[in-house]
Amino acid sequence: MTRHPSRTAVPEHRWPAVMALLSALALYAFLPNELFGAQRLAVVAVGLAALVPLVIVNPHRFVRQPRWSRFLSVGLTLLLVLANQVALVVLVTKLVGGHHDAPGLLLAALQVWVANVIGFALLYWDLDRGGAVVRTNWARTELPAADFRFSQDEDADAIEEVARASSERVDWTPRFVDYFYTSLSNSMAFSASDAMPLRQRTKLLMGLQAFGGFVILALVIARSVGILA
Repeated sequence: MTRHPSRTAVPEHRWPAVMALLSALALYAFLPNELFGAQRLAVVAVGLAALVPLVIVNPHRFVRQPRWSRFLSVGLTLLLVLANQVALVVLVTKLVGGHHDAPGLLLAALQVWVANVIGFALLYWDLDRGGAVVRTNWARTELPAADFRFSQDEDADAIEEVARASSERVDWTPRFVDYFYTSLSNSMAFSASDAMPLRQRTKLLMGLQAFGGFVILALVIARSVGILA
């Protein structure tokens, strides 16, 4: 992919997203076997297999994006998010069905919640403005419609020390950490508290994530603590 001469943003580094994905897969792999069975290991195996060619295409920074890699990357994050929603349903079913291993449920709830934060962070990061490669290589006038509005996108007319880091001044682009914080705050506050969703698909995804976070924190953990008491 040819970099547009108007862009000065440094291409994003590969490894923050890779480490986040590996962490989510590890959390999923170590879910209690008696609660989730061995099927979850198939998701882990698929995730690891899909990650290898993606790392080969962009081993250090995101500078290339063959069409197949775009589909594979988005598909991988969708798989992780979908698998985690299934894990959430299993958690609730086990709880309602009279499963009394409260410590196991507490640990599983924490693992599913953290994996959910990572999964949605990766999905937001993959979808917004065409993905990591497009965000820093295409001219801003050619970028796909934004899914999120970050504060840096509208800080150009603020006081100097704030405006200095705005998109308009230094060609700022959101990185994985920005999407991770957006996902984390949405899971804790159950609403957008950092970046504002702009597109309908983003609002639906954030609504699904907030609902899942609410179920885990307000229902599963609360009931597990009640069983312990």
